[in-house]
Amino acid sequence: MKTIEVCPSTLRPGFDTYSPQAIKKLFDGQQVSPYIDIDFEKESDQQQAMENMNNMSISGAQEKFSAIIDNGKICLTHNGEQATYILKPPPFNLSLSTRKQIPANEHLTMQIASQVYGIYTAQNGLCFSSSGQAVYLTKRFDVVDGTKEYAQEDFAAILGMTEEGSDSNFKYNGNYAQIAGAIRQYVPAWMPQMEQFFRLVVFNYLFANEDAHMKNFSLVNRNGEYFLAPAYDLINTCIHIQSGSDLGLKDGLAPDIEKSDVYDRTGHPCRLDFEHFADKIGLPKKRTAQVLDMFMQIPQETYALIESSFLNDKMKRTYRRVIEERLKRFIRPLE
Repeated sequence: MKTIEVCPSTLRPGFDTYSPQAIKKLFDGQQVSPYIDIDFEKESDQQQAMENMNNMSISGAQEKFSAIIDNGKICLTHNGEQATYILKPPPFNLSLSTRKQIPANEHLTMQIASQVYGIYTAQNGLCFSSSGQAVYLTKRFDVVDGTKEYAQEDFAAILGMTEEGSDSNFKYNGNYAQIAGAIRQYVPAWMPQMEQFFRLVVFNYLFANEDAHMKNFSLVNRNGEYFLAPAYDLINTCIHIQSGSDLGLKDGLAPDIEKSDVYDRTGHPCRLDFEHFADKIGLPKKRTAQVLDMFMQIPQETYALIESSFLNDKMKRTYRRVIEERLKRFIRPLE
């Protein structure tokens, strides 16, 4: 059984289970065990897991499983049960040598986004199989009181982007200005939502999330009014594999903004490029500066969360190295 010394949700030291803060936010006040009965690495549990996955309607390359809380335990759902949580074990693709570190990576990145940068994220944590393997756990934000109440639509669907033929990578097409345009079109109080979106785009760049594609941003319809969904699927992809692109969309921030000389020379955007992007999507310069100033250095709190995380020591070092390299790109001086 996995030995726990920090809260598997908030990463606060001194807890051998979920902290009171996690119990309140992640489990609505319920006492929940951080240990699950299913082990996704065991062949004997594969059939049950695959039957559950067949009931999932949430898309994505990584396997996801629907779950509920039953008598203080995190359990897979059965037919007809409304899932209130999603479980994401390590990808089943054994060719990725660091796959078992992916749940801890996503959990850490989500916690940094929320705790350090004030990004509105889906509630999340880790749970552990009998073999000690970490499994990422996230609370469904489209389900309230056990009933699916809020319609969620990702920006691939909103922008009419669909898979045509064998083009399974359609979600990586386009640029972030297109998402901003849709926010402005569909969200009545778009300005604060646009700032939230902008902060998330900058965060994804600094924390090397090269999988920030169209389907990883969504709108939620609450009582007939659209809001930007909480951030989800945030992960430092570069500690596992590099796509060759700093940003998750092929056309980057926007195809028609002036690039800085740094961007032209190095192929990597710097702060000025994000200033140009903010101006294009309608953010006031003062608010833009306040957001970007947050990312001009790596706060000590970020390093503390990395150290408390469930990544192994080698991956912690790699995580720090990657974000420090991204910061150098971001603050690189103009010529």
